[in-house]
Amino acid sequence: MKLALGVFNSKYVHSSLAPWCLAAAVEQRAPETDCRVLEGTINQPPEKLADAMAALDPDAAGFSVYIWNRKATFAAVRRLRQLRPECLILLGGPEVSYCAVQMLKALPEADYILAGEGEESLPAFCRMLQEGKRPGRGELPGLCGRDEKGIYQSEPAVLTGPAPSPYTDACLQALGGRIAYIETSRGCPYRCAFCLSGRCGPVRLLDLEEAKNRILLLAASGARTIKFVDRTFNASPARAEALWAWMLAEYGRGIPAGVRLHFEIAGDILTPRQLELLSAFPDGAVQLEIGLQSFHEPTLAAIHRRTDCRKLAQNIRLLAKRGNLHLHIDLIAGLPLEDYDTFGRSFDTAFSLRPQMLQLGFLKLLPGADMREYPDEYPCRYRPEPPYEVIDTPWITAGQLDDLRGVEDAVERLYNSGRFLFTVEYLLTATGWRPFVLFEALAQSPAAPGMSLDDYTALVQTAAQNLPGVEPEKLRDALCLDRLAFESGGRLPRCLQRPDKALKGCRLRLEQKYPRPAGARRGTALLYGSGQLAWVDCWQPPHPVTGRRPVHRASLAQVESWAAAPGLPIEKGETE
Repeated sequence: MKLALGVFNSKYVHSSLAPWCLAAAVEQRAPETDCRVLEGTINQPPEKLADAMAALDPDAAGFSVYIWNRKATFAAVRRLRQLRPECLILLGGPEVSYCAVQMLKALPEADYILAGEGEESLPAFCRMLQEGKRPGRGELPGLCGRDEKGIYQSEPAVLTGPAPSPYTDACLQALGGRIAYIETSRGCPYRCAFCLSGRCGPVRLLDLEEAKNRILLLAASGARTIKFVDRTFNASPARAEALWAWMLAEYGRGIPAGVRLHFEIAGDILTPRQLELLSAFPDGAVQLEIGLQSFHEPTLAAIHRRTDCRKLAQNIRLLAKRGNLHLHIDLIAGLPLEDYDTFGRSFDTAFSLRPQMLQLGFLKLLPGADMREYPDEYPCRYRPEPPYEVIDTPWITAGQLDDLRGVEDAVERLYNSGRFLFTVEYLLTATGWRPFVLFEALAQSPAAPGMSLDDYTALVQTAAQNLPGVEPEKLRDALCLDRLAFESGGRLPRCLQRPDKALKGCRLRLEQKYPRPAGARRGTALLYGSGQLAWVDCWQPPHPVTGRRPVHRASLAQVESWAAAPGLPIEKGETE
């Protein structure tokens, strides 16, 4: 028997773990099945993956369906049905596991849905086909399909034993240096009303030594980022501590230097020992994703999220203190009991923690989540098609959510990109505004689609110089510092350039004081608001966490004391 498993990833750089987990389970539990995995992306024509699967002439074909690939998957299923009418087509994954009846109605070309965890049900399905049987109602855990009585649905299956390692030779070869995913535990200790992770059974832990073996295997595969998909990596504090201590000891040895380790954690349950271990990793080696959702405690209670907000904020500040970790925290707009004002206050608190990324997301009403299944308790309107984004709630209007999308864009461009950090800090100081109010104001001058960085810099300069308390020269200083820090060639955009013959003299003095290596580039700027020369040595590597190069500054009086070019005056103006 031949089985083809297909999946559409959101980008080429992403790999997919689920079909390889299923393929390993089939190889172990239904070894007579010839199982192949094929991956595509949502940016390719769906027909390409369908044609490749059809070329294998499979007896059965399965697709992993997620919120981001449902449209492409449905198109591929329809195409595969035309090419191979006799092939049995199965769907699985979170997008179909909790709404099987609806999905089978929407896609009559699909024969079955295997809801929930499939490492036991898919091999059992294959064994039945090998015996000449077609599975029917109630015969397999999680099996959903059609019979003479109509469409039937089963509760999602939960794995009862250990899952085999997905990292076969074929899997590692297909990985090809892309982002590698690994789970060392399955399930989540929380039952957040907007999320599905708490519905996937209790937390189950992979054997500690097996977890280490899999990590080393991926680290040796050429992957530059290993992303742990454990829903809460530190749900077991002792286990998290043991693994982080081991990874720290192996970093630069079994785990090559430069590999990034990404974890999703609960920030309020970190222990002092865990904080100590994380602060000891080399710069950029660890990325932490910390779900906040909100700092509004009535909202957290309404979505069943147990969080010690004070401890959470304290721990994030401690994590950020050394600067070696990439910290990603997120807020969700549209949650129950949170209006526009309380969301803005949550934003201010989150921003005060100064993570590298503050993601402003919007509530999605996922099939199977409590917020979708109990509309009386969680009233809101949401879009019927993926990603099921909230339209409005009794606490926040559609117009206010649209305004927050503008704030999200401003945060992404000005803060999360890392390109305008000096500028943001200057504007907060100059205006005296709360962070949310500042980004709200900057969102009033949105970037055009496809706008270049130089044009966006000019847009920010024009919009920000009219804000109360802002001095145009000091604003330009901040923008110059930002562009020098992030520009690999040391060039300033035209909007920041000024004609001034004095810059040549400053450069000559700088060159003698701090000579450049042969052929190396250096970016310079005169800062009129502070009376300084700023420069960046472009040959220095950017910081592995911030992506920015250090910008050096000296007062013009100090520069003039350097003896590189006596007699050249320092005047106002500049040529970059």
